[in-house]
Amino acid sequence: MARKPWPERPDRCQFCAAVRHGIIRQSLDSHVGHIGSALSVVEMISVLWNDILRSPGTNDPDRDRFILAKGHAALALYMTMHFRGLLDEDKLRTFCRDGSQLGVHPEFGLAGVEISTGSLGQGLSVACGITLALRRRNSPARVFVLMSDAECNEGQVWEAAMFAAHHRLDNLIALVDVNGMQAMGPTKEVLDLAPLARRFEAFGWHEQEVDGHDEAALRHALTTGIANREGPAIILAHTVAAKGVHFMERQVEWHYRNIDETLAEQALQEIGVGV
Repeated sequence: MARKPWPERPDRCQFCAAVRHGIIRQSLDSHVGHIGSALSVVEMISVLWNDILRSPGTNDPDRDRFILAKGHAALALYMTMHFRGLLDEDKLRTFCRDGSQLGVHPEFGLAGVEISTGSLGQGLSVACGITLALRRRNSPARVFVLMSDAECNEGQVWEAAMFAAHHRLDNLIALVDVNGMQAMGPTKEVLDLAPLARRFEAFGWHEQEVDGHDEAALRHALTTGIANREGPAIILAHTVAAKGVHFMERQVEWHYRNIDETLAEQALQEIGVGV
């Protein structure tokens, strides 16, 4: 595929399509997989970075923190940061190259990345520590952490869930990408998490379930839906793995498979931005 410029900075209604376009293009250029995981979280990251987070990507001590616990979806984060004007095209094109700050998982040191992530199960624990520290210095900052449903197979997640509820960390908001897939197959077949909502509720969390591709529903859940509560909040966002590219959707191979030029062109035509 001939090298082309990225789409122009999109307006809000085209933002998610532009991010999906970038995920496909950069995955092809870098020969790196995890496409399905990145495509499924696009709306969640878009709403957070465009509408919810306060002072993201800055050094403001009272900025909201965002932690991508499912670090293998980093391309969705990088593309969102790019189209928000926080990551230029030249730097973006270094993704997964020697000496780059843009790893296949987010790495601390890049503005907007609070911690290095990718070891599944650990993101929520670190978020709990950051949240407690912020509260103890009377900061108004909130901490948002985006996890995968398969990540909830890890016992450390539930230790962190108990800790957050015990300390009533009401400035902690977690989102779970409930796409039903993981590297080895459907999540319900690897280790069934149902009923996930009742489990978090039983651990003392304020729980909501939404369509993870409905931006209006996500905005409501992240504003009105988390208001006037005590303790941590969890939003279970039901999504489609590899959303936006029909031949990839719900196919476990696109958790890790690299894309070739023919399939990339097909995917870009379906997404329809900048082609």
